[in-house]
Amino acid sequence: MTATRRPIDGFAAALMLLLCAIWGAQQVAIKLAAADVAPIMQAAIRSGVSAALVALFSRARGERLSWRDATLAPGLVAGALFGVEFLFVAEGLRHTTASRMAVFLYTAPVFTALGLHLRLPSERLQGRQWVGIAVAFGGIALAFAGKVRGGLAPELLLGDAFGVLGGAAWGATTVVIRSSALSEARPSQTLLYQLGGGCVLLLLLAVLTGQAGHVALTPTSAASLAFQGVVVSFASYLAWFWLLRRYLASRLSVFSFLTPIFGVTFGVLVLGEPLTPAFLGGAALVLLGILLVSGLPRRADARG
Repeated sequence: MTATRRPIDGFAAALMLLLCAIWGAQQVAIKLAAADVAPIMQAAIRSGVSAALVALFSRARGERLSWRDATLAPGLVAGALFGVEFLFVAEGLRHTTASRMAVFLYTAPVFTALGLHLRLPSERLQGRQWVGIAVAFGGIALAFAGKVRGGLAPELLLGDAFGVLGGAAWGATTVVIRSSALSEARPSQTLLYQLGGGCVLLLLLAVLTGQAGHVALTPTSAASLAFQGVVVSFASYLAWFWLLRRYLASRLSVFSFLTPIFGVTFGVLVLGEPLTPAFLGGAALVLLGILLVSGLPRRADARG
């Protein structure tokens, strides 16, 4: 029998604020270590470390994970999409700012809603949600048009585009999970598919693009990789799953709208990244659009 989920209390709200801050700091952590470790290698190392920790944690809990059932095919697809998502994030951060990436990557719920609309009759979009999609894409267009230090930078726009594509890949991953046997699999198994598949794909791409050798372990890069692999992809996701088992998922998911706000804040405070009125206006429209599209979600993403 499914356990009754509780409304949000003070502890859950405080923990969700911490998780949103952690997730919002991801792009800043990648930027900080980019001079020492190529972003694509950071993503590969992070995924590998997290996969190993999840596997050890699952074994310690006595969980029996099956790799020969109906989850294998969608699991491989989810792993590939996870790798593609972080490929776009890594490459995008070479061209755009962490604060802009934080906003564009979190367009994922819009793409999830569009994909589920096409795949599942129970997920058909309503009028308010179509308005939200239009508002979100209008915000993307406005943010794209923003100027940095008085001039429109084509390289910046390329990085922004990669951020949107990363959000689309994340959204597609969620669609695969929700519309396949993965929707009934253990969260640890679904997460392992994504982390393991992403690690293999990203390592291969790093080798093919000559970025595999761009690894220099300095205090900054080591701290960044530890934060990404241990805190973000392992500890924060476990905390997220723990919350999902005890509290209403729809109420928890509302907090996720704070993540890009934290991302922008950290980008400005830590990296000194510039903001423009057009970008701020576009970001506000994107967040409003996502709120209209998502409303009170029926089910939470397996990755948080």
